[in-house]
Amino acid sequence: MGLLDDRVVLVNGGSQGVGAAVARAAVREGAVVALTGRRPAPGEALVSELTAEGGKAMFIRADLADAGQASTAVGDVVAAYGRIDCLVNSAGLTSRGTLLDTTPELFDQHVAINLKAPFFAMQAAVADMVARKAPGTIVNIITSSAHGGQPFLAPYVAAKAGLIGLTRNAAHAHRWDRIRINGLNIGWTETEGEDATQRRFHGAGDEWREEAAAKLPMGKLGQPDEIADFVVLLLSDRSGVVTGSVIDWDQNVLGGLD
Repeated sequence: MGLLDDRVVLVNGGSQGVGAAVARAAVREGAVVALTGRRPAPGEALVSELTAEGGKAMFIRADLADAGQASTAVGDVVAAYGRIDCLVNSAGLTSRGTLLDTTPELFDQHVAINLKAPFFAMQAAVADMVARKAPGTIVNIITSSAHGGQPFLAPYVAAKAGLIGLTRNAAHAHRWDRIRINGLNIGWTETEGEDATQRRFHGAGDEWREEAAAKLPMGKLGQPDEIADFVVLLLSDRSGVVTGSVIDWDQNVLGGLD
């Protein structure tokens, strides 16, 4: 028996990074998985990988900067499988900006991807669950930077901090519907997207992972497969009654000082 046997799971931003790791873990645990992404090639390649191993998966091309597409993706899942049981909002924008140099356009991009898309994906998913009078689970991938973050993450922090509030608000609103909604504040994680970010914004070379790991308490960056296992637990019945929790998944201790 898998932790997610026969559950229908939508992973937004599921074609790479943490989202792809969640999709793999969910299929491993018996789920039927739909994943969204802007680029068909990596999404379809992951679906081929998952189905070749005996899993059930589908790719939905969606630009989550458009709130309508975030909602429509949920509708596509319901049309294909008759319902949605679980939602993971993993898509994220991490482009840099400080309080002084962030443009309205950059700010709007962060809000669109990091806050508005999860809001309307959750709206559509919860509407299906409520209409069926069925329980469900949602996990939002947030960030430890939402507690304050670096100066160059101002619009990112603003949007992700909003997602923390939304997670708790929605969890409270739908607790009597037996819809559990939780979040993970993940720390510095080794993904394809982080590699591109380090090279584009910080001039990093090929050794940046090793250099970063040497400065971290556990001697490594966070790993997507480890995060994915935690997400699957939160999606599953094994996490019990937990809802409205935003868990700091990081190796730096909030409030700890040397």
